[in-house]
Amino acid sequence: MRPLTEEETRVMFEKIAKYIGENLQLLVDRPDGTYCFRLHNDRVYYMSEKIMKLAANISGDKLVSLGTCFGKFTKTHKFRLHVTALDYLAPYAKYKVWIKPGAEQSFLYGNHVLKSGLGRITENTSQYQGVVVYSMADIPLGFGVAAKSTQDCRKVDPMAIVVFHQADVGEYVRHEETLT
Repeated sequence: MRPLTEEETRVMFEKIAKYIGENLQLLVDRPDGTYCFRLHNDRVYYMSEKIMKLAANISGDKLVSLGTCFGKFTKTHKFRLHVTALDYLAPYAKYKVWIKPGAEQSFLYGNHVLKSGLGRITENTSQYQGVVVYSMADIPLGFGVAAKSTQDCRKVDPMAIVVFHQADVGEYVRHEETLT
């Protein structure tokens, strides 16, 4: 377990900022204590400094996981967010998409969101902007990237993709052996 390098921190914060914007500062400076990001086995974990200090007593080869896994660095040094970060991204999300009950199952199976399944979308969402996907009951289901801007969504045909799938809570079941 080690702190992230400047380059790793920049890449990770750029990815997270796509979804929560300037609210990124609220993740680190929380009212219930100071939180930090640490790298272990190419995975980035989010934890309180208190837990980090306790984990320092455990050797790296015996440590499996600590805190919440936010994502991992690929072999090409790109950062990929995991669905486990959804609980921390959803409250601070700037751009949101709500999908109809009929489209929830399709999204939870890993498919993109079509215009026919779109319930609402935040105003002024630009194309390729990171969005958090909610059910109509305001339950966060996952996150993705807007394939169309808010204006384009209004005049596109019903079978067009409006949100590219990135991660969803269905991954807990589909990939439970690989999630840490």
